[in-house]
This record gives sequence, structure tokens and C-alpha cells, in this order.
Amino acid sequence: MSKDIRIRKGLNIKLVGAAEKTTSKAVLSNVYALNLTDFYGITPKMLVKQGAEVKAGEPLFYNKNIEAMKFVSPVSGELVEINRGARRRILSLKILADKSQTAIEHGAFDVSKASAAAIKDHLLKTGCWPFIKQRPYDIIADPDANPKSIFISGYTTAPLAAESDYVLEGKEKELQTAVSALGKLTHGKVHVSVGTKSNSPLAGLNGIELHKVSGPHPAGLIGTQINKIDPINKGELIWTVTPQDLVIIGELLLTGTFNAERIVALAGSSVKAPKYYKSKIGAEIATFLYGSGVKDIDFRVINGDVLTGAKSRPDGHLGYYNNTVTAIPEGDDYEFFGWTRPVFNKISTTRALTFSWLQPNKKYDLNTNTNGEHRAFVVTGQYEEVFPMDIFPMQLLKACMVKDLDEMEQLGLYEVAPEDFSLTEFICISKQPHQKIIREGLDLLYKEIG
Repeated sequence: MSKDIRIRKGLNIKLVGAAEKTTSKAVLSNVYALNLTDFYGITPKMLVKQGAEVKAGEPLFYNKNIEAMKFVSPVSGELVEINRGARRRILSLKILADKSQTAIEHGAFDVSKASAAAIKDHLLKTGCWPFIKQRPYDIIADPDANPKSIFISGYTTAPLAAESDYVLEGKEKELQTAVSALGKLTHGKVHVSVGTKSNSPLAGLNGIELHKVSGPHPAGLIGTQINKIDPINKGELIWTVTPQDLVIIGELLLTGTFNAERIVALAGSSVKAPKYYKSKIGAEIATFLYGSGVKDIDFRVINGDVLTGAKSRPDGHLGYYNNTVTAIPEGDDYEFFGWTRPVFNKISTTRALTFSWLQPNKKYDLNTNTNGEHRAFVVTGQYEEVFPMDIFPMQLLKACMVKDLDEMEQLGLYEVAPEDFSLTEFICISKQPHQKIIREGLDLLYKEIG
């Protein structure tokens, strides 16, 4: 039996360039990269030296604070570059892939007979633990902690993001194995959310609490679902896993092999033929970007969706947790008196002259232009219109900016992650970097309180 959740506050940003539901195999990448900024809060300690030959699934480094937590190579080949920054901090690793693509074999793991401790140890040593994140702080989960529940969202609402229902087709066995393993790691429930009208493989799994969600973005975000189903209080932990990461975990438990395969949605109005590609974690974006062709000379590649993704380049590499790459026109032009005249090709929740409120089903071809410059916060009440959590977003943002720990706690910072403020950042007339502000607030709270 499912429990329905209907989200009323939010905003669906309908953009041109959604990926067609056909999947092609991407050209094999010569070089694969792991960007250490994907593993937030981790201090890496290398296990192999530059120039070493590694196999797929072989540990490259571990977490200095939790030595059992290993991070593995997505492919076999030569570790050709360890890119370091200030104070010799490791920024990224690059692996030149070989033709053999040999992998470490761990052997099949019987989840039904394994204890919670054995499952944790296996996930830690095989490199699958980094797929499990925790709230609060939106960091990789502490294996010594006891979460009160685990959340998995199979409902996609972010603009142009890869649709979970499509990318999970035929993966029922892997999903069930992973969910059965995760279920042993909590005394609470494994909450799984799907769309009300979806046909998701997640809906048929055993050992879950199923929720059917409807409503505009951010209804599909984990933070919104946690807030409505099982809110976080001080001292409590919740773990989260994305559906495609579940597939990787399940396949490793079934076969004993770490398979870093991803089905990536290449989308955006700058792409001639947007569709899905079968690739791997850390692959060069160019291996599938130019396979579909690009329309514009001046365009921006976004590693992720348009609201939460990071700016990249065509020769950049697919993020560790990403299954979407978006290409949209670069917004480096300016409109004379653009704020005074009627505009029909933009979205605004406050400005009547955009007329987007009259065209709810129209798809827009937006660029990266912010249509304004950074300025002090203007109190308009517009954030609350698109923010469905029982939290005051403006007050929380200000508390983070002034580093008021007591206010940050009382206003609900434990419940949120930067992505939960992506929509308020999109509509912000003050052009404030909401996600950055929340990330810095979480960092401070973690450092001071832990």
C-alpha cells in the first residue's frame, strides 16, 4: 500500500531540449577522471602512485578520517595524473583506460544471510559506500552511525533531468538486492518515492515503504520528501541513495564486480539530437556530446541539470553522482530596457510582463543570463511560493550569511541541502547564490557542532 504526497508549492521549468527516450552507446573515453570535489568533506589518502596500473574496482584512495572507506577506479588502465592544488591537496585523478578492461572480482555476496556489519564491510571495501549520503550536511554517510530511515527518490522533476522510470528499465533484480541490503542497515524504514502516474520498477520492490508523489519541482528532491514523510531533528540521521547508484550497488552484490556504468541524459536546446547515452562514471563529456551534435557556437556545458549542475567544458568529465549533462546557450548578451518591455520567452513568478503565467505548458529556450546583477536581499515573499518545506527560506539564508549557529539550528538547517534552494536561487530577484550560502552554512554547522 502506498502513501500519497501532493506538493502544491513549487515551479516546473519546462525547457526545450528534453532527451528522447532512446539509448545509444557512447564512444569509449580514452581518459576517465575522478573529481575530488564530488566527495564533499573527504580528506583523501592515496593508495597508489602516479604511473601505477590499476584495475576497474581497485581502490585508489581512502578517507583519512575513516580508513575503511575506499574509493575505487571506474576503469582499468594507468593512473596518469594526480592533480594537486594549494597545500598539495588532491583535486582530481586521471586514468588512461586500456583495452582489456579487467576488473577486481569480489565474488557474489549473499545478502539474505549477511549481517548488517558484514554488509557495511563489503560496501566499504568494494567502493560502493560513497554512493550512500546522509542528511544533515549532505555528505557521504558515516558507516558507524545509525540512520533512522533511508530515502530513495524515483520521481524526477528537475528540468531536463534523466527520467528514473526510463533509466531503471530491466534493473529490478539489482534494485531489489540493493534495497534488501540497505534495509538491514537501519532499524527504520526504507522510503521509496515514485510519481503518481509513473511505471517505475521501484514501485514493485519488497521491503520498502512506497510513496506516490505528485506536484511541481522540487517534489522530486529528497529533501522535500524527507520534510513531508520523516523530518530530521537535531541528533538524527537519514541516509539517501539515488536510483542509478542503487543499480551499481545491486550489481556488485550479485556479480562481485564494480560496474561504473551510467545511462546519461544529454539534453538542452544547444544539442541537435538530445537523447540517452550509455557511458561510465568519469568519462569525457565530449564522447557523447558531439555524437548528438551541437547547434550553437557559444554554449555552456553543465555537468548535471540546469539548476544544480556545475559549469564544465566539452573536454570535462562526467561527475561521480551525475546522470545528466545539459548544454544551453551562453547568456552573454544584454537587453536594453529588458525590465520594462513585454517579454514572451522568459519565466518569472513576479513580473506580469513576462506572460509566463498565461502559458503554463509552453517550453522555453533559456540561456545562462541571470538578467540582473548581485544586490542586497529584497524581501518579496516570492521564495515561499516555490519552497514547499515548513521552513522560512529567507530567514535561514540570512542566518547562514551572518553565521548565527543558534538561528541556523532553529530555522531548520539540519533538514536541507544546497539543492533544496536551487529553485529559490532561480527566481531570486536579488541574484544571491543560495546554494553556495547553504553549503557554507552546513560546513560551519558541521565544523562547530558535528
